[in-house]
Amino acid sequence: MNIIVCIKQVPETTEVRINPETNTLMREGVKAIINPFDMYAIEEAVRLKERFGGKISVLTMGPPQADGALREAISMGADEGYLVCDRAFAGSDTWATSYTLAGAIKKLGDYDLIICGKQASDGDTAQVGPGISTHLNIPQVTYVKKVEEATLKSMRVERMLEEGYEIIETPLPALLTVVKEINEPRIPSLKGLMRAKSAKITMLTQKELELDPQQIGLCGSPTQVVKIFTPTPRIGGQILSGEIPDIAKHLVDLIKDEVNS
Repeated sequence: MNIIVCIKQVPETTEVRINPETNTLMREGVKAIINPFDMYAIEEAVRLKERFGGKISVLTMGPPQADGALREAISMGADEGYLVCDRAFAGSDTWATSYTLAGAIKKLGDYDLIICGKQASDGDTAQVGPGISTHLNIPQVTYVKKVEEATLKSMRVERMLEEGYEIIETPLPALLTVVKEINEPRIPSLKGLMRAKSAKITMLTQKELELDPQQIGLCGSPTQVVKIFTPTPRIGGQILSGEIPDIAKHLVDLIKDEVNS
C-alpha cells in the first residue's frame, strides 16, 4: 500500500504573533514542530505499512527549514520526504495550498491512500485535506478515529461525530483526515533517527510541478487577510441574588435597559 502523508510545520507556541504590516504569522525566533494532528497521520500510515507493506511518502509545503519536519517523519517510519518550496507559493490560502499539494501528489504518481491531520494548530481551518481530495477528485473521510478494516481496494473507518460516530466504507484511492483518538504516535528509534539524518529530501518547485500561476500563492488565493485585531474584552456581568420572582423582574428590567440604550 503506497501512502502519502501531508504534514505541516507550525510554531511550537500558543502565543502566536502577527506581523501588523503583512497580517501573516511571525515565525522568527519561534521553534517549529510538526503539527500535532499530523503526528497521528504519520503513525497511522506506519501501522498500515506494517500490515500491508508498500511505502510512505511524506509531503509538506513550506520554507527550506521545513525539511526538519520531513526528517522527523522519516525517523518515525516514513520512507521518503518531499518539500514543496518556492517563493511563488508564498501567501497561499487553504485553497491555493490544497491545489499546490494536489499538484505535488500528481507528480509523485501512484498512491493508494492520502492521510492528513484533521487541521493545523496555527490555522485551525480543517480545509486543506478536503481541498486536496477535491482537486484530485477522490473520496474523502474526515475526522477518522479508527480504521476498522482495510484492503488494497477499500477501507472501512469510524468517523467521529459530535455525539457518537458513524461507519463509512470507501474505495481506494481516498483521503483521510485523522483525529488524536486514532492512535498514540511512537517515539523514533535510534535506527530511525540515523536513517532520517542521512535521508535525501526532494525539493519540488513551481518549475517541476508546472502549476497554473494564477492558482498559486497570493494570486491564486480567493481569501486574503485584510485585518487582524484583538477583540475588546467583555465587561464582567453581575450576579443577581434574592427571591426568584424578584430576580426575574430585575433581569427583565436589565434587558429592557440594554435594548433601549
